[in-house]
Amino acid sequence: MSWLDDPDDLEGDFEDYDESSIRTRPNPKANRPRTKRRPAHDDARIGRVLGVDRGRYSVLLDEGTDDEHTLTASRARELRRTPIVTGDQARVVGDTTGDDGTLGRIVGIVERTSLLRRSADDTDQVERVIVANADQMLVVVAAADPEPRARLVDRYLVAALDAGIRPLLVVTKTDIADPSSFLSHFDGLDLRVFTSARDEMPVDEIGAALVGHSTVFVGHSGVGKSTLVNALVPSALRATGHVNQVTGRGRHTSSSTVSLRYEGAEGTGWVIDTPGVRSFGLGHVDPENILAAFTELATIAEDCPRGCTHLPDAPDCALIEAAERGELTETGLARLDSLQRLLQTFADKAEQTPGR
Repeated sequence: MSWLDDPDDLEGDFEDYDESSIRTRPNPKANRPRTKRRPAHDDARIGRVLGVDRGRYSVLLDEGTDDEHTLTASRARELRRTPIVTGDQARVVGDTTGDDGTLGRIVGIVERTSLLRRSADDTDQVERVIVANADQMLVVVAAADPEPRARLVDRYLVAALDAGIRPLLVVTKTDIADPSSFLSHFDGLDLRVFTSARDEMPVDEIGAALVGHSTVFVGHSGVGKSTLVNALVPSALRATGHVNQVTGRGRHTSSSTVSLRYEGAEGTGWVIDTPGVRSFGLGHVDPENILAAFTELATIAEDCPRGCTHLPDAPDCALIEAAERGELTETGLARLDSLQRLLQTFADKAEQTPGR
């Protein structure tokens, strides 16, 4: 007879055991079991991301108060697929004192009001996020040395309008060449223009336009963007370079995007300096956002057929018909021309995209 044949014998065998006798597998790392539940971080503090360097973020806390200070923070593991860029409002936990040797941790990003993006080229659908929460873009272009590229400025303007950011334009080196012919390319656009010469840099005028705004500076390498930033924010100490006399190209001097506080007689603002670029892809742009920036033309365009391109050869386009009937003012005609030029820039991009 086996021990299973008499259940009463089992009671005696196990009567000295209880739940405390159960042996569990030891946890040599003494870590807690994994869980998908993440802490709420209700104690997180909100700060402005000023810049990033090799995976470490500079964050400004208590902005505008007597306790204002910067700290260094890392990115939480759960944000490894979330881009964190200059201008972001980050939720920070951990050691937020900013003392030497301390490190906070970014655990979230506050919803952005705007996002300026670009792609490597027009066929690249991968977005490069440049800056978050900017409300102005200052395009810096030289009148000469290097020669101004209207098409590159067009692309900046398209990206700004797509992001809902107000564009501004600064033409430097006007002591070398007259920018009038170049500026005529932008007639009809709601675009404020500043001109700057070597000995006549309109620092106060430009600075007044920065007060109360977060302004991202963009421009081709060698146009004098870093020089302008240093004039507006003397403590910036951004590196400056020169233009190669053989190639006519500028040398990249700003290697990273960084936020700098502008302090003028009329108030403060934020200058966001970016590295110079020679191309600006529009693989991410929605053309409807371009039209929306031309408020009075967008109203007329409501009578256009669905899918209307609004280009000069577009059939039954309400904008073209209004122009032919003489219903647009001289300024309206100029703005229509500017709109069509920007839309043509986008259309050219679409034609270069495989599969379209």
